[in-house]
Parts: sequence; C-alpha cells; structure tokens
Amino acid sequence: MIMVEFLTANFVPLMFGGLLVFLLSGFPVAFSLAATGMFFGFVGMEVGLFPSNLFQALPLRVFGIMQNDTLLAIPFFTLMGIILERSRMAEDLLATVAQVFGPVRGGLAVAVILVGALLAATTGVVAAAVISMGLISLPIMLRYGYNRTIATGTITASGTLAQAIPPSLVLIVLADQLGRSVGDMYSGGLIPGLMLVGMYLLFIAVVAIVKPHWVPALPAEARVYNEPNGSSGHRSLLILLAICAVAGYAWSQVHQSIINPLIGREMDAPGDEIVIMSLTVASFLALFMALFNSLFKLGLLSRLAGQVTFVLIPPLVLIFLVLGTIFLGIATPTEGGAMGALGALIMAGSRKRLSWSLMSQALENTTKLAIFVLFILIGSTVFSFTFNAADGHIWVEHLFAKLPGGQMGFLLVVNLLVFVLGMFIDFFEIAFIVIPLLAPVADKLGIDLIWFGIILAMNLQTSFLTPPFGFALFYLRSVAARSDYTDHVTKKRIPAVTTAQIYKGSIAFIVLQLIMVTVVVLNPGLVTGSLSKAAVVDDATVTDMLNNMPGLEEEAPAEGAEESDPTEGMEGADAQPAEPAAGEEPAAEDDPAKALEEAIKKAE
Repeated sequence: MIMVEFLTANFVPLMFGGLLVFLLSGFPVAFSLAATGMFFGFVGMEVGLFPSNLFQALPLRVFGIMQNDTLLAIPFFTLMGIILERSRMAEDLLATVAQVFGPVRGGLAVAVILVGALLAATTGVVAAAVISMGLISLPIMLRYGYNRTIATGTITASGTLAQAIPPSLVLIVLADQLGRSVGDMYSGGLIPGLMLVGMYLLFIAVVAIVKPHWVPALPAEARVYNEPNGSSGHRSLLILLAICAVAGYAWSQVHQSIINPLIGREMDAPGDEIVIMSLTVASFLALFMALFNSLFKLGLLSRLAGQVTFVLIPPLVLIFLVLGTIFLGIATPTEGGAMGALGALIMAGSRKRLSWSLMSQALENTTKLAIFVLFILIGSTVFSFTFNAADGHIWVEHLFAKLPGGQMGFLLVVNLLVFVLGMFIDFFEIAFIVIPLLAPVADKLGIDLIWFGIILAMNLQTSFLTPPFGFALFYLRSVAARSDYTDHVTKKRIPAVTTAQIYKGSIAFIVLQLIMVTVVVLNPGLVTGSLSKAAVVDDATVTDMLNNMPGLEEEAPAEGAEESDPTEGMEGADAQPAEPAAGEEPAAEDDPAKALEEAIKKAE
C-alpha cells in the first residue's frame, strides 16, 4: 500500500529517472523511450493509475506518424544534399571560392564559411559538410600556415550551419513538434541564420587584423585562374556582381506588383520572400550572361568570373527556387524538397557525375536517416502517451511556472537545459524528448512558438561543438591527419592535428553561437518580423462593426404613419435586416455578411 502511494505521488519523476537509467546504460534512444513508456504504462495500470485500455489508441498514433506528410521533407532534402555532396560539389565550391578570397588575409577561412553556409542550404547534414571541408580545405589551410585552432574551429563551426539555415532538417522537426508551419519556421530562421554567418565572417576579419600571421593570404603561385596578362580577373567578377546586384534590386522594387496578381494575393509581400526572389533573378541573370559569353566566345568575362558563375550559381539557383516556391506558397516544404532532389539529380547528371553507385549510396544513407528519425519519433510518442496520461505536462508546467522572471526566466532555464543536454545527446533526441514537454509551457506564457523554435534551433547548433560528445568535432577528427605527413605541393613536413587543437578551436565559435542565441532572445522581431500577421479584432471592435453595419439602420417611417421603434430596448446587433423580395438578390450594401467581411478587410 505504501509502495502504491509512493508510485502514485511520484510517478512522473520516476518516469524521468527510468528514462535516464536506460540512456546511461547505452541502450538506443528510440528503444529507451518506447521501453520506458511501455514499462511505466503497465505499472500505472497495475496500481490503478490508468485504465486497462491505456494503449488502445497507440497503434493509431503510430500510423498517424507514418502518414505525416510534413516529415516526408526530411528524406527529400537529405537525398538532395547527399547527391550534391557525392557529386563533388563541395570540392568545386571550395576550390573556386578560395581563389576568389585567397589573395586577402583570412581568405581561405572566409571561403570555408561561405561554402559551409551554401552546403548548409543544400546538404542540410552536418556530417557531410564537416567531412567534405575537412578533407578538402584543412590540408590547404595547414599547407599555407594557418593557425590550427582557427582552421579547425572554422571548419567545424561552418559545418554546423546546416542546423540554422533553411532548409534545415532541425527546423522541419521543430515545426512538427511545435505544431507550426515549416514555411513559417524557415521564414523565421532565415535572418538569424544569415546573421550568424555574418558574425563568423566578422570574427575572421578581426583575427586578420589583430593576428594577421594566423590567417595568411594565398600565395601568388597558388592562384590558378589568372589571366594571360597576369591579372587576377577580379575586376570582371566585380562588374558582373554589380550588374546582377542592380538587377536584383530592380526586381525587389517590382516584385509585389508582378507576383501578387499572379498568385491572387492582396497583402504586402513578406521581406524574406522579396530577398529570395531578388537573389533568384540575379543568379539567373549571371548564369545567362556566362552561358551567352561562353557560347559566342565573346571574352567579356575573366576565367575567374566564368568559373565562379558556372560552379556557384547552379546550386544557388536550386536553393533559391526551393525556398522561393515555399515562401510564395506555391509548394509545400515536402514538394519543395522533392523539387530540390530532382534538381540535384539534374545537376549531377549535367556534370556527368551521376552513377548507379552514387544513387545507391545516396538512397541507402537517406533511408537510414529517415528510419532513424521515425523510430525516435515513434519511441517519443510511446513515452509521451504514458507521460501525458499521468498528467506529466501539468507537472512540467507547475515546475516552470514558479520560475522568477516570467518569459525571460523560462527562456534562460530552457536554454541552459538544452545547452547541457546537447553535450551528451543528439539534437534529434532533444527535439523529440524535450520540446513536447516545454512547448505547452511556452505557449501558456505567451511565447511565440516560431520564435521559441528558432531560439532552440540556434542553441541546438552548439550541441555539435560542445565536448565531450560534439559530433562535428568527431567528424573532423575522423578525417584530420593523425600523424605527421609530407605535403605533396610544398614538400614540407606537416605536424599531425591533435584532438586538443580541434576542441580548442571550437570554443570561440561556441561563444559566437551563444551570443547569437542571446540576440534572438532579446530581439524577437528578427524572427517574427518576417511572418505574416493575423488580424486581431477585439470584442468592442466587432460590436462597433455590427452596430454600424450597412443595412441595419432604421428606415424612416412613411409620411403620416405612426412612428414606432420595433427594436426599442434591443441592442443594435440584434436588429434584423429586411428580407429581400422573392426572386430578388440582396444588394451588396444590404448584405450583412458581405458588409462584415468588407469591414474586417478594412480593419486589417
């Protein structure tokens, strides 16, 4: 009897303890969640806490997960990224962008950050980005004397941008768990993600000024796209960039007048949509000019400008088309992912790099990741089934409701919790275990869930860099040199990269990411400013609309007729308009429903 009372009074904390025991034992997370939920569910039924048919609806929940169209975006975007990565797009991008920025101090690091951002928007997978850049750029950076902590930190941090920049897999999962639109989550995450890229670039610029010998420029003999007369070709590239920038700006001025009639939209176009579509127009123009120049051999573009255009623009066009169709509402994120995967296949085929081996590897890895995500989601559903049946959500709500500081106090504790958990478990596991528990509390505190999701996404990004289980650190460790080697270009002996150097390199970028989390917390407009606002009409406004609605005014009595007020003592909203004659349509101004619709439109 005492044991039953103890279980009943402490059921929810014991569930958390049971889950912790399973996780520390090394049992897979998906099965740990399911086992904990099933075990405590049956214990609760035995002690009379739950009815005997507790799990009767569980199969329907599992089938509901399998039928969730939103989650289809995960395998589509994964397939798109793996095909682009396996077709050596990262290698081409790094080699080309390094030639553009190589002549300046820190240019290689800038190239790594920009390519990392581009890979983030195409691959969406941290492992692919970090391993690709570690294999390609780390030997070059060490060859030309880069500081090792700066080199390793730049590579690992740039690879984690896949968590923050749309179309991020993390944002898809968070949107599903928070019950919000993936398109809104992408829209909200665009500006913070780009700001984080800007912070990385600013950090490298500061290092280049304060410690120039840490980030040396690429030597002249390493620049391979020089013109026959010895010039670098940067002038031609800058002119092309200026022309495309003017075209993009011109489109931004006419975007609304062109797009709104096409899609039947009356409200103003969101700012992120205008930016994406302007970049799409500028990219298409650059590609057209380069093709025209190459086809007719006009010689208007330098070798560097042509190489940058043909290597950089196709993936940019693919990214902008995918995000643009999502932001315009033409395609759902799932449809956008399918279009992106098809575009990746076309790009790989056009470069003659699409083979059966590549397709087999891409499909196998995509299937593994999709199954991994779905099994964790099913396990978390079983856990939350029992957890919610025990009113665990109320327990969590009471736990956080007593925190001082209101919204800010809650966000501070949650971010500390997520940051610490990120040191030990994967971001998918955090999203499926922690988010369903915290989202109802955040909603009750009046926190916008899109804003909340972006804050957590930026925080979860640090989980890849924080010891002891920072996955980006492990990915780089797997491809970095473990012993001294002789560089095949300079013939110099290069010392091995130590694990301590990799860990030390991540510290500065962890600080930058935490600063960005703080900025987003203190400035919710960075996230919510790009979201469409729903019109909010209070009760007084509605009553005023009804009272002043056309067709509800009293008709003047006929001359000589006795004046009377049939609605005397009634509220204006209760007065009924006159019925139209048989076979006669009500006039627009006499139709209350239409008048109310028009009044609400004016209020918006």
